[in-house]
Amino acid sequence: MINDFDELLAQAEVLEVSTMSIAAPYDSDTLKAIKLAEERGLIETILVGDKTRIREAAAEVGYKLNKAEVINIADDSEAALEAVRQVHIGNAAFVMKGLISSATILKAVLHQDFGLRTGQLLSYVAALDIPKSDRLLFMTDPAINIKPSLEEKVDIVQNSISMAHALGVKNPKVAALAAIEIENEKMPATLDAAALAKMNAEGKITGGIVDGPLAFDNAVSLKAKKRKGIKSEVAGRADIFLVPYIEVGNVLYKALTYYADTKIAGIVMGARTPVAMSSRADDHVNKLTSIALGKVVANY
Repeated sequence: MINDFDELLAQAEVLEVSTMSIAAPYDSDTLKAIKLAEERGLIETILVGDKTRIREAAAEVGYKLNKAEVINIADDSEAALEAVRQVHIGNAAFVMKGLISSATILKAVLHQDFGLRTGQLLSYVAALDIPKSDRLLFMTDPAINIKPSLEEKVDIVQNSISMAHALGVKNPKVAALAAIEIENEKMPATLDAAALAKMNAEGKITGGIVDGPLAFDNAVSLKAKKRKGIKSEVAGRADIFLVPYIEVGNVLYKALTYYADTKIAGIVMGARTPVAMSSRADDHVNKLTSIALGKVVANY
């Protein structure tokens, strides 16, 4: 089981070098992360985008393009499609988003001819290295699915369980978050959470333990669980936080980053291979760990 990002990077280093394609790598933090990943023997790289812009950005961080393959495509959408196509044809093991929108890379991932479709819903899973936690935690989906239906949440949960498995969590505990612990018709998140727990009990969601609705404090604190008299295998020891809709995830994600010094790595699950997709505002450390995460999951 991988307990923090130091262990994640160490695991990624042990694995055979993977090739990663990346669309529009124009910002210094992304190229700094790629430089470090190559120096540590994690990856070889196919850089897809405007060659002049790539060279200029690489020069800023002292990244020499001696080993990396560069495919010169100026248009962002075409660059994204080519980066995905490199995975589709077997030249790369996984793909990373550079300085383009999430919508652009995901459209390429879902391309009918050169994409990485599986029939599974795409969802974003964040690995959280929180200083106060004794292990890695996970959150889904704070980035892609805006207001997922119950059926979509089933796929989102399964995607997150798959990623937890790849990092050595054999039977992850999934907390379906809401504001309270009882079903309330005026709060749809509570109804979905209860339904997901029931589906898990019936074997329709596999590979982990799902419970809810659970408020965040009850998901993470054994003391809060005891005080409220909650009987649950998940409460107090959740591995995965399923947020009910994107605003909750977005706020929690950024609050953990800015106020709790949390390091975050993120990938998109549900495609044939993972898509490393950190925020354009993330620093090179988060981008490096996202590369490591993508490699470990791709090799799982």
